[in-house]
Amino acid sequence: MADRKALARLRIAERQGLKLAILCRTAAVAVGMVWLIVGWNLAGASPSPLSLTALGLFAAIGIASYAVIGTRFEHWWLKYVLYAVDILGICAFFVIIPVSYSAPELPQILAFRSFGIYFLFPMIAMATLTLSWRLVAWSGLVAFVGWWGIFAIAISGMERRLSWGDLPADETAEQFLSVFLSPDFVGYGNRIQETGLLLIASLILAFAVFRARRVFLAQVTAEIAREQMVRTFGRFVPETIAERLAADRGVLKPQVRHGVALVLDIQDFTDYADGRDPADVIKTLGTFLADAADAISAREGVVISFTGDGLLAAFNTPLEIKDPERAALDASSDLLAAAEKNGFRVRIGLAAGPIATGRVGSDRRQAFTIYGDTVNRAARFEVLAKEVGAAVLADAGVAEKSKPEDRLKPLGEYRVRGFEAPLPVWSKELVALPGQPD
Repeated sequence: MADRKALARLRIAERQGLKLAILCRTAAVAVGMVWLIVGWNLAGASPSPLSLTALGLFAAIGIASYAVIGTRFEHWWLKYVLYAVDILGICAFFVIIPVSYSAPELPQILAFRSFGIYFLFPMIAMATLTLSWRLVAWSGLVAFVGWWGIFAIAISGMERRLSWGDLPADETAEQFLSVFLSPDFVGYGNRIQETGLLLIASLILAFAVFRARRVFLAQVTAEIAREQMVRTFGRFVPETIAERLAADRGVLKPQVRHGVALVLDIQDFTDYADGRDPADVIKTLGTFLADAADAISAREGVVISFTGDGLLAAFNTPLEIKDPERAALDASSDLLAAAEKNGFRVRIGLAAGPIATGRVGSDRRQAFTIYGDTVNRAARFEVLAKEVGAAVLADAGVAEKSKPEDRLKPLGEYRVRGFEAPLPVWSKELVALPGQPD
């Protein structure tokens, strides 16, 4: 679920990046047109109509591409076509536009020395804005092939071709200049070097984008998991505790940890609700449960779920604390006070021991839960509390950490449904409130 959401966010980022790349491309074309016009005017000549037409066509293609992004006309292959057209169009300038309009007889190979392959690097750099490593690699490959293609076209009509291999072993300065400055010098080695570096740079940038995508997906996945965790516990614990839970990515993994389970239920809630306005009952119940959740959270416990007119809470899982038994006893006292404040009386079952925790549900809907004998024992103690007239029933593990002010006293052993052997029980007496039935 989180992975799909992360991929969806990445696709949005890719689309936004493509828009930004096209805007940068269009801006570069506009600068090129201005530079061409100003340059020709400074030289006392008129701008090349062919150059202006080509740049205008490039701009139109960019505007059209930008317009279809996010519409039904957008296809995955459009950006590959756009970059191929741009790169091959730039390459075409080196064989279409004369090196000098005043001297059209100059060989076109001189364009490779007058300008150069560096015109292609911005296109590959802009491809990185799309966050598509495939597009970056594709751009580098198209530039590599396109550059060698126009080089082949440029030298195809030459009767004589000179390169570095035509220099003698011990060349003089005059010999070097005669070869290097010759209009027949094609420089095969130069083309190998520049296209090799272009391809290497493209692959490095593609790998960098690939790593950036991995980091992006990992961060987004972690953020989505954090959001899900905060949503899971945000209504049950304060924001600070929810943030602590979210910071530990492994906290919701299935695990077994020693802790204390607390089960709370309102005594005679059906009788309390009978004859009262439902809206008032829900409002009062909501207020109490909110106070109860705050009381548990204040002792670093976590409300796992609300159970109608009660709740299930845990101490030391999933949030690790030092003394869960002590925290649960203190929370029980706070819960009794909260119940009295809201006109209720409650029964509480406490049990210490191994607690299994984890998420349950489907990809679309999940919940965090706790289970095991410890949780069952706490639930049975809450039911047993009604029979023995106690506010709190605790097992031996909890009672060992009690203090005199907890007013726990041993009740002996009781048979509890679901457990074969009798269980020792400690209780806190239930004090009746005015206006509520015993």
